[in-house]
Amino acid sequence: MAESVRVAFYVTDLQRICWGFCFFVLLQLAFADKQPDEDMFEELKDIRRRNNVARQMMVDYLNENPRFITGELIREVDPDGILSVEEVYYALFTGACGLDEQDSAEDARLAEDYFQEALCRLDTESFTSNSYYQNIKIPHASFGRWELTYQEYAPYEAFIYQDIKLYPDSREVPILGYFTEPFRYPSVMEDGHEWMSIKPSELETLADPIKKAHGRVITFGLGLGYYTYMVSLKPEVDSVTVVERSDEVINLFNTYILPQFPNPEKVRIIHSDAYEYMDTLMMPGMYDYVLADLWHDVSDGLDLYLKFKKREHKFPGTEFDYWAEESLLSAVRWQLFDLIVATSSTEEDALHRLSDDSLKKIISTDMRAR
Repeated sequence: MAESVRVAFYVTDLQRICWGFCFFVLLQLAFADKQPDEDMFEELKDIRRRNNVARQMMVDYLNENPRFITGELIREVDPDGILSVEEVYYALFTGACGLDEQDSAEDARLAEDYFQEALCRLDTESFTSNSYYQNIKIPHASFGRWELTYQEYAPYEAFIYQDIKLYPDSREVPILGYFTEPFRYPSVMEDGHEWMSIKPSELETLADPIKKAHGRVITFGLGLGYYTYMVSLKPEVDSVTVVERSDEVINLFNTYILPQFPNPEKVRIIHSDAYEYMDTLMMPGMYDYVLADLWHDVSDGLDLYLKFKKREHKFPGTEFDYWAEESLLSAVRWQLFDLIVATSSTEEDALHRLSDDSLKKIISTDMRAR
């Protein structure tokens, strides 16, 4: 019985934000001279529906058969090479997702608004020339339940390439990539399952945090040390502190990866829980730039992200960034969607409040108030 009570009263930070925002909405509606016209937002609601439909189609493809398209299939469909690889790939991909652009106006709109933007043919050399790939050699090694190894994307295999792209009309387009030749990437396996890899998506989604890093940098989450390596190369970065709670990951990094850094003296590893370190040891002014990179995706990352946002205001003058923040904000956006629409006077007002910048302010204001 006691356990049931604890479960029943467990409330996430996102739920608290929703409740706080809901109270704000009810106050606005109570004192408003005119209730918002629900019909005004039908197109916005339909975009939300189409976002979900397009995303689910792509997720199903990636989960069920990401290697469906092959070079042999492309040659079979277009033996004379009349079409470009991109055109054939697009036709095969949308067909495999169940789209019928010829006979369905709905499918034609989904294709134009989402799928034409989503697929990117990538050049292997633009990634293999990355200095981490060039200079950090990952050995094949096993230790306990962990294994250092390489995995491979097959030619034409589809994969998540970048974070979600948000358009001004609130369309959210997942960005997928594929190579036309095999592509190897370093990986850590835990009990036979992928735990961490340095994939093209890692390079793309960390490009901006690498560019922005300066002065005294701290990052939460070590992984295979890609971010640590890249920012340690920058002359404008004085030091890189890494907070990691797994001693096995730290030992892996110290044994196989850190000795290959050209300037390991810049790097300091702290064995600690991220939030415990922020609450007890991290003082205002200690760091100039923070990157939080503790999560794999939205499913395990949203609550962790909100816990960081709750603490961010305690460190004025320090710049904070979060890995895959666009995807995390997407989850917040659709949790708050109905509340925002209910208290918006125009579609333009609703779109502004659904934007990433506005959602960051809502989260920060709510977290700071507690």
